[in-house]
Amino acid sequence: MAREIGTKCIHLEEELNHYGAISYPIYQTATFAHPGVGQSTGYDYSRVQNPTREQVEKVVASLENGVDALALSSGMAAITLMMELFAPGDHLIVDADLYGGSIRLFEQISRKNGIAFTSIDCCFEDIEGQIRENTKAVYIETPTNPMMHVTDIAKSADIAKRHGLLLIVDNTFLSPYFQNPLDLGADLVIHSGTKYLGGHNDALAGFLVTNREEISERLRFLYKTTGAVLSPFDSWLILRGIKTLGIRMERAQENAIAIAEWLKGQPGVTDVIYPGLEEHPGYGIMKRQARGFGAMLTFRVESKEFAMAILEKVKLIQYAESLGGVETLITYPTTQTHADVPKEVREKNGITESTLRMSVGIEDKKDLLAELAEVFNEIRRKD
Repeated sequence: MAREIGTKCIHLEEELNHYGAISYPIYQTATFAHPGVGQSTGYDYSRVQNPTREQVEKVVASLENGVDALALSSGMAAITLMMELFAPGDHLIVDADLYGGSIRLFEQISRKNGIAFTSIDCCFEDIEGQIRENTKAVYIETPTNPMMHVTDIAKSADIAKRHGLLLIVDNTFLSPYFQNPLDLGADLVIHSGTKYLGGHNDALAGFLVTNREEISERLRFLYKTTGAVLSPFDSWLILRGIKTLGIRMERAQENAIAIAEWLKGQPGVTDVIYPGLEEHPGYGIMKRQARGFGAMLTFRVESKEFAMAILEKVKLIQYAESLGGVETLITYPTTQTHADVPKEVREKNGITESTLRMSVGIEDKKDLLAELAEVFNEIRRKD
């Protein structure tokens, strides 16, 4: 019997026998002894595979309805491995509004390696019109980081399939709890497991998930060859985090909706960008392709000074990079997540000096709203 996703976060379909252990064991070993010549336990060397890492890969593959998942040492390690699917002379169409680290990798490393990119707003611009003879893939985030653009995954998948392209989707912001791109036609899904999958800001991890055997086979070869695999202990931390993924996502989303609505009524706030607001241009698409809206929101205030004052005064809400943990974090994309993106590109994408991004955590929403009210009132008093 098929299980609901909240249950799948905690239990795999298969029965396991590890002496009755409820918490999956950490196989903290680099190598494995052979029972005899020509014999193997199924594990030889932990760069190739390790039981703890294999377990977290099975769980993530199950959550994304994929045939295989590969666990890597960070989200950027996952994207870097993904780029090894391509060769000099290949061309990719990528969303213009991406995480700054992805942009940095594409522009500073992948271009050097002979891969060409066309950056467009995949929500509104014509993907099909940018396809060349050497185009191999379309790469999107949805929602995007940090401007929360929502791309129609099924529509993009249809375009990609008609032209023999891969559709690659970074699903970090919604997690597999709220969205499953493979079910909508994507070929490859990326996660920064550091974020919602881990959920506690205590481990770096990345995942690639596919529902195509030939992609899995190619990635497995690249995986063992390049070696940026997830350690046994960090694999266990991600396994532990995934057990509470469902309840964390639900609580964080509830808080995010409350904060977005509160921000809309505040003097000095000029824009609130959250796909769970009905006025968001991607609201209808999100309703079709996802089971929730997530807990990431972006907002703009009337000036850089106002933004700086918020960052200086928050306490319960912490001024820090990253996202997806139980703690609420506020980030200044201009100098943090997108610092290496040229100013003209940032501004074209809507990232100004008065833009703030918030990863809403699972604290009591009354406390989060009380802190925001105190901070905003103090700034207004000083003005």
